[in-house]
This record gives sequence, structure tokens and C-alpha cells, in this order.
Amino acid sequence: MSSTRQDAWSQDEDLLLAEVVLRHIREGGTQLQAFEEVGQKLSRTGAACGFRWNSYVRKQYRSGIELAKKQRKEQKKKGITVQSSHEDIRQPKESDDSNIFPSLNEITSYLTYLEGVKEQEHKLSTEKQVLEERVISLTEENDSLRHEQVQLKTELQTVKEDYHSLLSFLEKARKMAVQTEDNENMKFQMDKNGNLQRMSNK
Repeated sequence: MSSTRQDAWSQDEDLLLAEVVLRHIREGGTQLQAFEEVGQKLSRTGAACGFRWNSYVRKQYRSGIELAKKQRKEQKKKGITVQSSHEDIRQPKESDDSNIFPSLNEITSYLTYLEGVKEQEHKLSTEKQVLEERVISLTEENDSLRHEQVQLKTELQTVKEDYHSLLSFLEKARKMAVQTEDNENMKFQMDKNGNLQRMSNK
């Protein structure tokens, strides 16, 4: 039995399933054979193909199924010689539903596949919840860091302004010191506005 895939059916896979089943109907094969053939090509179980056919794809190809059955009957008429009525009675009649249902093993395999899908969905749901909580935590941390950054920028701007004020203050003191000839006896005082004033010598 082919390995089980745990992904959804694509349109191309549905089309392949329909083509193979319709071909088997035209050629007188069984649907189970068609399911196994498709399963090998798509790495799916025959049971999974059977369930997909009966639950969805078959409804989309009702006219194609009727046409395939009609073509099968026409081919049999052309290829089979006239037989006795006794032989006709012994020949098994075709049944529309004779090959629809998968075996017990195929059903078990399909149910196991569904259980695996359910566990995978639960695992992904748990991981999603953890990631969502992580995103909320990181968002709050990011907001806190942005706020701290704004505060640091404000403090840095204040330090820069104080630094420039200090430089300006020192520059004024230097100029006043150069303008006087008696540097050793020179005294300064600061007025109420923070400006340096030279005091007259006593």
C-alpha cells in the first residue's frame, strides 16, 4: 500500500482521479483498481482515493460516468459473440455500487489518516497560541523600549544644551581674562542672570 499524504486534494489530483476512474469504467475495470492506481501515482492510499471519489469528485462527473458506461456497453457488443441464454444468465451482472465501498483495511487506514490529521491540527493550534502570546509579549517589550528611547533622546538633548552653555560660559571667561592686563588680580562674579562680571580691584 502506498504511503499516506496529509494534505488537501488539488484540482489536478481530482482531475487525475476522475480520468482514471472513468477509464476503468469504460474498459470494464473496477473502481477499486482505479483507486489503487491513483493512490500509487499520488502517494495516497486507495481508501483515501475512494473516499475522495465518493464524497466529492463523483458528483462532479455524473454525465461522464453515464457516458463511460454507455461506451463500455457498446464495446462489449462489438467484441462479444452471440452466446446462449444459459451462458448469459451465468455471466455476472454489473452493479453500479459493487465496487464503490473500500475494504475494512482501507477504511481503517483512512481513519488512521484522519486521526493523524486531527493530532496535527491540535499541535498546530497549540503552536499558534504560543506564537500569538509571544507576539503580544514582544509587542509590549517593543513599546517599552520605544518609550525608553524617547526618554533617553530627551535627556541627551538636555545634556547637549548644558554642554553648549558651559562652553559659552567658558568662552566668555576666557575673553574677559584676555582683555585685562592684570590677570592675577582679576576677580569675577556672576550676576543674577548667570553672566560673569569683572569685579573692580580694591
